[in-house]
Amino acid sequence: MPDHRLVSIDVDAESLSATTSDIDHERKVAMHDLLAENSFRPCEADYEGPYGLLLAERDGRLVFDVKTEDGEPVAAHHLSLSPLKKTIKDYFMLCETYYDAVRGAMPEKLETIDMARRAVHDEGTRTLMERLEGKITVDFDTARRLFTLICSFSMRASNRGDV
Repeated sequence: MPDHRLVSIDVDAESLSATTSDIDHERKVAMHDLLAENSFRPCEADYEGPYGLLLAERDGRLVFDVKTEDGEPVAAHHLSLSPLKKTIKDYFMLCETYYDAVRGAMPEKLETIDMARRAVHDEGTRTLMERLEGKITVDFDTARRLFTLICSFSMRASNRGDV
């Protein structure tokens, strides 16, 4: 019986850099939630799951390295980060504004900023789903959590001035 889900996810340590505690917390929550519930199926794979995933960023490309539960290769997809760069940059700007508002005790602004932040995150999620089309089938919640992890990579790119 097919088991189209992720049972493990690794984030390539070289793809990450030092982040704020807020971003690190978001990444950890996304990984926890992703493993608790997800829908993930490589489109051209003979193997029917469950899967392990290594996410990495290499030379401006996002790498989805899919393996069997035992670590055997299933599929590898390399996607350009370019279509996501503006959305990621906007998302980080809104996250910083949100965290500043939380620390500055400006509750009247929090709801507005949070709504904008969620809307931009949803935009990134839809773009990711489009980029994965024909390669990996995921539901919206899975793509949303993957987008959060991808943002962790771009934090490093942003620190270099690439985003």
